[in-house]
Amino acid sequence: MSFSLEKVTIGVIGLGYVGLPLAVEFGKKFKTIGFDINQSRVAELCDGVDSTLECSSDKLKEALTLNYSATTEDLKKCNVYIVTVPTPIDEHKQPDLTPLVKASEMLGKVVSKGDIIIYESTVYPGATEETCIPVVERVSGFTFNKDFYAGYSPERINPGDKEHRVTNILKVTSGSTPEVAEQVDQLYRSIIIAGTYKASSIKVAEAAKVIENTQRDVNIALINELSIIFNKLNIDTLEVLEAAGTKWNFLPFRPGLVGGHCIGVDPYYLTHKAQTVGYHPEMILAGRRLNDGMSAYVVSQLVKKMLKKRIQVEGANVLVMGLTFKENCPDLRNTKVVDIVQELQEYNITADITDPWCSNEEAKHEYGLSISKAPEQGKYDAIILAVAHNEFRELGIENIRKLGKENHVLYDLKYLLPKDEVDMRL
Repeated sequence: MSFSLEKVTIGVIGLGYVGLPLAVEFGKKFKTIGFDINQSRVAELCDGVDSTLECSSDKLKEALTLNYSATTEDLKKCNVYIVTVPTPIDEHKQPDLTPLVKASEMLGKVVSKGDIIIYESTVYPGATEETCIPVVERVSGFTFNKDFYAGYSPERINPGDKEHRVTNILKVTSGSTPEVAEQVDQLYRSIIIAGTYKASSIKVAEAAKVIENTQRDVNIALINELSIIFNKLNIDTLEVLEAAGTKWNFLPFRPGLVGGHCIGVDPYYLTHKAQTVGYHPEMILAGRRLNDGMSAYVVSQLVKKMLKKRIQVEGANVLVMGLTFKENCPDLRNTKVVDIVQELQEYNITADITDPWCSNEEAKHEYGLSISKAPEQGKYDAIILAVAHNEFRELGIENIRKLGKENHVLYDLKYLLPKDEVDMRL
């Protein structure tokens, strides 16, 4: 196969938190088509607006050779395709590869001989070559590694993080042949300032992706379990972590709700694959179960505190401050705050939600929840600080307390406020 960076036309499939920043960077150097099946998403980008807030209007303007499209036919102009569609889990905590399969079916209709398809979405080791590529072969009639080729380069973008951007995060690359691996590496090297790391195979690159967040998930699970123990011992968890953190090799993790598009999902992809080959990964699954149970733990602790303060639980009003999966970011994917709201409803508690970063329309669409932009003062029996948005920090303890009734509980899950100014901390 012949490959030249000068002749590359790139198609980025999926223009979300991962795909758009990537398309913008490639669109500064190469002819690039940013493709998304969501026509309203494409329309807003054509107008120079990114509702995810990952790319400013000025950044979008810098991509002079980037065009947006929701028309499959436009992708036929490309010879390199980069797939960045989401890979969620289903209600049974099993990998849902439907978006990847559909994207592969679409690419089977547009791929030409000599083209390269690069996948970036989280998958279990082997998924690219065992699940995605056969779909492309079936639809196109082409033979893999003869008529077309593949690569895998795991995404490492952190939504809402303005410091660690796509260009300054080292990029792992791989390809289906040694030659293609080098070509894929060259392509990414042209935009990634931090450099690249060429993995020995697609499977190795896939595995590297899922263990990055699996390691983090297990580490946080340990801290969450320690927090549960320390709460029973009436010891402040943060004070313990700060003391332990004085040792040079102590890892500074904090307890909390573990959600988001990767960390709450990737371990399930790895454990699914492990179970298919006959191994039950006890430690990883135990950590995942513990983290998944933290929302129920939070609510149970809140209820106990309310009862101690002689606050009627059934029919109480609780304000949940923050809905997104992390601070200073509008991303609602796999947010565990939703689980808190559902758990409160199990106690017949009315939960209001306020979040300056969250779209009310998206909250309704994704979870059937409404956002209160201006919570009523003096209304709430309890307040849960669930997300550490800067706006909540700036609001300050006095204004937050004003939202509660004279007798209320303030539960700080994010250590946003001083210990002596709140009633509870995680």
